[in-house]
Amino acid sequence: MKLSTVAVFKKHGWRIDRAIHNILYFTYYAPYVKVALVSTKFLTKYFAWVKPITPIAKAVFHRYHSKVLSKEDTKKIFTLNKNISVISDDNKKIVPYKYATKIIFQEPEHIVVMDCPCKLSTNAPQETINSCLAVGKEISMLWMEHCQKYNPRKISQSEALELIDRLRAKGHVTQAFLKVATGGSTGVICNCHPDTCVSLTASRLSKKISAQLEMNANSGYSIQIDKNKCDLGANCIDVCPVGAIKIKEGSLNYQKDKCLGCGLCAEQCLNDAISLYRDPEKTMPLDIDLLDNNAVVPEV
Repeated sequence: MKLSTVAVFKKHGWRIDRAIHNILYFTYYAPYVKVALVSTKFLTKYFAWVKPITPIAKAVFHRYHSKVLSKEDTKKIFTLNKNISVISDDNKKIVPYKYATKIIFQEPEHIVVMDCPCKLSTNAPQETINSCLAVGKEISMLWMEHCQKYNPRKISQSEALELIDRLRAKGHVTQAFLKVATGGSTGVICNCHPDTCVSLTASRLSKKISAQLEMNANSGYSIQIDKNKCDLGANCIDVCPVGAIKIKEGSLNYQKDKCLGCGLCAEQCLNDAISLYRDPEKTMPLDIDLLDNNAVVPEV
């Protein structure tokens, strides 16, 4: 076995099933995601009315989910020059799920980008496909070893930030993904467009089953709108991945409960009429400045 494969088994200990699943998951990345997408569409179309579907979907989302990142919090991750390892129940304030909540970035200068399985499965524009990022030596080596068919390549931190900026300008949400079967920790950062992202699609479709189902944890931020600067341009409406902004009765109507806090609307506003703020009613941000090597720093 090569080092990265040994690392997979070491990471999962006696859970050999999870270690094998991890390797299979990355080896057959795109078909795995395609099956998940087709299954989700089928179940929500024909069986949303079946009551046992709700706890099943909830159990899945507690094991596989994402944390939406603001542009500033993303930048902090991709300029890290030290290890971050935070394993605590307090992490559920940031990632509000039962199982996959570890915030770990080991040797974060090691970055690999490869083709996104969601985009491969949904016929996304070719120039957006090579956009999934692995942050950390262990996960990067795994991708380089097991994912050759998905064109993995090493890039620098500055190149990763340039890629993210380019895709955010096209309406892609930055998300950190966590999955029980791959260790329950951070390390994969994706650039997700609402038209081609399986996770965003799953959250949208799951609302047919229950309004409480959500696999994309909000960033911890909401927006405020300066009506004196707003000229009712449609950029913010067009870029919002969840339809949280609309024009109603001659002004912008903002639904905070729907908002993911991704910040794309603020970046697209030509008049600087929209800004993000830390919302205490939402989850805590995945802000590296709030973390140390042992615990979540309490809010002031």
